[in-house]
Amino acid sequence: MTDYLVKALCYNGEIRAMAVRSTQVVAEAQQRHDTWRAATAALGRTLSASLMLGAMHKNNEKLTIKVQGNGPLGAIVVDADAKGNVKGYVQNAQVNLPANAVGKIDVRGAVGTEGSLTVIKDLGLKEPFTGQVPLVSGELAEDFTYYLANSEQVPSAVGLSVLVDNENDDKVKAAGGFMIQVMPGASEETISEIERRIADIPMVSKLLDSGETPENILYRLLGEENVEILETMPVQFFCNCSKDKFASAMITLGESELQSMIDEDEGAEAVCHFCGEKYFYTIDELTELIDQAKN
Repeated sequence: MTDYLVKALCYNGEIRAMAVRSTQVVAEAQQRHDTWRAATAALGRTLSASLMLGAMHKNNEKLTIKVQGNGPLGAIVVDADAKGNVKGYVQNAQVNLPANAVGKIDVRGAVGTEGSLTVIKDLGLKEPFTGQVPLVSGELAEDFTYYLANSEQVPSAVGLSVLVDNENDDKVKAAGGFMIQVMPGASEETISEIERRIADIPMVSKLLDSGETPENILYRLLGEENVEILETMPVQFFCNCSKDKFASAMITLGESELQSMIDEDEGAEAVCHFCGEKYFYTIDELTELIDQAKN
């Protein structure tokens, strides 16, 4: 089943909601970066949240999310746009920990409970908008909930989940999430009903693994009769890196640095942090870059 995101307006405009199936997105990230279980779960949750935050924007707007905790994973960095494209990496991909007290992947232990969640939005203005909050959980869903409530002033509930196959090389079985936002004027009755439903819902990834859709998840959370689906959007892991882009960056290093690549290594290799793609430059190609650097 392909990955996609749905946007909905609920309870006659009192609630805005989204849900995403990001199984293939997270599986591709896991394969590209060779992440271990805890890293897969943490990166996957961040990718899912970023897809939903990106979908709140329009046209060519994009955002970068950085989770910097004090756990062994180090930084998690994800880029997303308004068109369903996302890419990301984790600083230390080969991190796994024993299961937590309830037998689940210890995302909190891997991320850490002290640090920050930063969202940088490129809205096409002269300066990007940056919002930052301290980590409050390390489980990430609660941290994104806290970010939305404090930095964007929108009371929200975020659910994020990644299910890995313990018996098959820890491959990604399912991944996804939901985001529910309370609009001004929402009644206490509506809010209480949604809180009750959120408390009762199973893990999103298990629902997706059993064949449920993002629409079904919103129906579970909000009641099918209260949900108006506004838009369905495909989502994908997509990186726009290229050999030419890296070459342009390498020119800025200057003639001497490029010459040392020729003298010491007889070539150069550039690796994209976001997707792991590798680009090799021969002596002739580096010589050409030196000529461009002179001009």
